[in-house]
Amino acid sequence: MLLVLGASLTANLPGKSQTPATGGAGGASRDHAKISAKASPSASARKIPCRTPENAALCYWTHGRLSVANGNPSFRIGKIGTHRILGVFNGPSHFPPRTIADDESPEFPPELYRAYEADNRANKRATGIMWAVPPPVFANFEVCPLEPERKGWMQPVCVESARNIFIESVR
Repeated sequence: MLLVLGASLTANLPGKSQTPATGGAGGASRDHAKISAKASPSASARKIPCRTPENAALCYWTHGRLSVANGNPSFRIGKIGTHRILGVFNGPSHFPPRTIADDESPEFPPELYRAYEADNRANKRATGIMWAVPPPVFANFEVCPLEPERKGWMQPVCVESARNIFIESVR
């Protein structure tokens, strides 16, 4: 299933040049259009809203490591300096998830898609192959909680934007 997810990510990456991976302050849209074929990675705004008038006051910035994990949701953010895990979903209108795509292919901000695209091109130049599963990413993420935090439970969130993006080398 993760290979299908990685394949859909690489299939949706346009061949345009990389812009700086940092960016997206404040309310700038961070989801780079979902890793499924539902949205275009070059879109400047999310197809599925993360920040809404109802949850805008709850959104916050956190430093973490975004990675792919086995289970649902597939994408998770480990908050640096804590033991908290955030499960990444599409947004309030798609939570709780009604389809597999809702929890296995969350929409990400454009700046994260551009960073993934550049890293995948560099990996292909260096090794001759593209990665099937996106590598871990360290960044400052603006997340909007979809449910209140509960001790011992993974908190569901959507990612509004990202900055200071660093993709972990898996070569």
